[in-house]
Amino acid sequence: MGGVLGEILPLALGVAISPIPIIAAILMLLSPNAKTTGVGFLGGWIAGIVVASVVFTLLSAALPEDDSDASRPIQGTIRLVLGVLLLFLAAKQWRGRPHGQAAPELPKWMSAIDTLTPAKGIGLGFLLSALNPKNLIMAAGAGIAIGAGGLSTTQTVVVVAVYTAIAASTVAVPVIAYLAAADRMAQPLESLREWLVRENKVVMAVLLLVIGVVMIGKGIGSF
Repeated sequence: MGGVLGEILPLALGVAISPIPIIAAILMLLSPNAKTTGVGFLGGWIAGIVVASVVFTLLSAALPEDDSDASRPIQGTIRLVLGVLLLFLAAKQWRGRPHGQAAPELPKWMSAIDTLTPAKGIGLGFLLSALNPKNLIMAAGAGIAIGAGGLSTTQTVVVVAVYTAIAASTVAVPVIAYLAAADRMAQPLESLREWLVRENKVVMAVLLLVIGVVMIGKGIGSF
């Protein structure tokens, strides 16, 4: 199980270091319905991560079994494709970074966050975690690692739980911190939001590049 945990950790971090959902969570925590909407968003975010990782784990388990001492061309090919996709996303993020004094562009739906209900917060959190292309690639990579790891059902549940906890941590921390000390967290959250807005493209480009290279290396090693 230790080897599988080692494989899924960078992928979970790839989901965790996602500036857009963190910015969305912070905006909700600074809105009039902060507590209910923020908690709803966190619940949807966690649910989406669990659903995506479980689906890809089940799909991976359905792949033909290979001899443990032999090459794994199917898993290797999938990893290579996922790695190339991550490099493509990294290049796209890098090209989209703001230049000079230009104001960073954020999704238009963020302007409506103040009006979100808790139910819509749950839906938004689920969509951002379960259907985001980058997160789907990470979940697919984690699913392949888990499905090919020869784990028992209990071990699989533990690994998925660890993956989910790490992947959801960066959204969970500001929500929990706000619930614990709302008055003191307003200014730090606003400062964090401003930094993420300014640097999110660069952060994501570097992260996707590193994980993409690692994924390609794993894929080559599977042949």
